[in-house]
Amino acid sequence: MREDVRVALDRVILFRLATSSRFERAVRIAPGGERAAWRGASRYVAGTSDADAFRVAQRLAADGVAASVDQFGEHVGDRNTADAVAASYVRLAEDLAEHPPSVWLAVDLSHLGLDVDAERCADHLAAAAAALPPGRRIQVGAEDHTRTDAVLGCVLDVAGRGLADRLGATMQANLHRSPDDADRLVAAGVQVRLCKGAYVEPTGAHPYGEPTDVAYVRLAHRLAAAGADFSLATHDGVLREALLAALGPRPVEQLLGVRPDVLGELVARGVSARVYVPFGADWFRYWMRRVAESRGA
Repeated sequence: MREDVRVALDRVILFRLATSSRFERAVRIAPGGERAAWRGASRYVAGTSDADAFRVAQRLAADGVAASVDQFGEHVGDRNTADAVAASYVRLAEDLAEHPPSVWLAVDLSHLGLDVDAERCADHLAAAAAALPPGRRIQVGAEDHTRTDAVLGCVLDVAGRGLADRLGATMQANLHRSPDDADRLVAAGVQVRLCKGAYVEPTGAHPYGEPTDVAYVRLAHRLAAAGADFSLATHDGVLREALLAALGPRPVEQLLGVRPDVLGELVARGVSARVYVPFGADWFRYWMRRVAESRGA
């Protein structure tokens, strides 16, 4: 079997495991399973509490690196849970006043009840954005293609309420629709976090590898030509350095625990660096996604 085909199959299998409740339960109930899994996951996860996340953010700030703190959770299926999560994000937003100005928030909208009530989800996002200290943002994460329309609509709704300068949106370069979506976000004044794409999509997406890399380069140039406020969220050093050379200094974003050695070098060069810092009890699937994404990296 060709190496590229084997890697693609491995990624598909690992992503399926990352979304499998049955697999997660099996690992966690196995003798020593949860402890062993946590040993692997702990490099990517700040801990189980917001205090853990803010400690990591403070440490990063001391090294000149910004942070975006996120509370694990997605695919909430009932209004009461979504309301409780939204209230916790408002508290997190208010708590940012006690931390360095470089510390932001991040959120997946399905954690705020996007699948339950999109309009109420927009209200939740607006409440969290409004509670932020001046100069901070809440970065909205990318989710699978079935939610892309709803996520975009929610972000644009909240931006239209006068909160665009407090929002960031994650753009997946692998999706065919992303150039048009990027234009809409830029026109609305929303900051863009450009990534390759974290999901194995069955349709509407470029294949993993060179086609996605090319789409990423083209989209970065499109954003730059539009004068957009955007960051390069990638661990691909070749791609990052080529774009920094072509476009000039741009903020770079990474995930906690992935190639941390790069951060100091970027800061020393005067390149703004930001790290995604997640916390919470639901760390298992996030860890599996990091393992899946590492295939072929």
